[in-house]
Amino acid sequence: MSQVTMTVPAEGRNTQTALQKLRDLSRKPGSLAAAVLVHLCAFISFSVLIFLVAFILVKGVSSITPDLFAWEYNSENVSLMPALLNTVVLTVMALLIAAPLGVLSAIFLVEYAKHGSRLVRLIRIAAETLSGIPSIVYGLFGLLFFSGFCGMKVSMLSGCLTVVIMVLPLIMRTTEEALIAVPDAYREASFGLGAGKLRTIVRAVLPTAVPGILSGIILATGRIIGETAALLYTAGTVAQNVFTASDGVMASTRTLALHMYVLSTEGLHMEQAYATAVILLAVVLAINALSSFLAKLVVRER
Repeated sequence: MSQVTMTVPAEGRNTQTALQKLRDLSRKPGSLAAAVLVHLCAFISFSVLIFLVAFILVKGVSSITPDLFAWEYNSENVSLMPALLNTVVLTVMALLIAAPLGVLSAIFLVEYAKHGSRLVRLIRIAAETLSGIPSIVYGLFGLLFFSGFCGMKVSMLSGCLTVVIMVLPLIMRTTEEALIAVPDAYREASFGLGAGKLRTIVRAVLPTAVPGILSGIILATGRIIGETAALLYTAGTVAQNVFTASDGVMASTRTLALHMYVLSTEGLHMEQAYATAVILLAVVLAINALSSFLAKLVVRER
């Protein structure tokens, strides 16, 4: 007599699993309350995010006109193109300086420095302290040191170096966590095959930690693009294109965030300010998508 086996669909199994979890939680009032609180907080956070994005899109999409993308800024077109180009140049310059410094510093702390040493603890405390300093303090420091003491005046270069100091602890800490997460078996296997310290780091450790490193760089990019307080004192608010300015990177310029801030504080071009917010949001999303694609590409090639 043959036995008949019945298979439960995947949807049914998922439903039964969810019901079993609810029964388990109902027996523990504390666990049920914690689960409800977690889901409620997640729902509120997600709702606030959706509301902000929807509000910006509703107010700004209808205000996007061809005049906003004129090459030169004037009081009639209120073009954001100079600010957009300045934002791209400033971000690239800052990342070219901050990313290598942050990654190499993290490699030193994890791979070369003695674990638990006083120097390592001091560097980590300094990085965590710098991460919690308000951006306006960085702006005042950049104004006094780079613009004043170093003679750079109010310029894009002064603003670039200021944001480098801001994002350097972030890149260093995220890279350090990514390197620590790499299993020691990878290093031991590489050493067992005869590879040296540097070759092990380059060929075994860094490729595995690339997603975490890129995550830190993405966060740093978003902070650079959205920064206003620090750049207000160091880069200035002059609406000119860095490519056409006579002084180049030594000229005073404004980024997209500063452009939006100036328009909103003047109160004369609020529609253009909302349109700038939409473009700023699109730029951040595009950079995040590109970085995620590169991270997946690197992982796939390995």
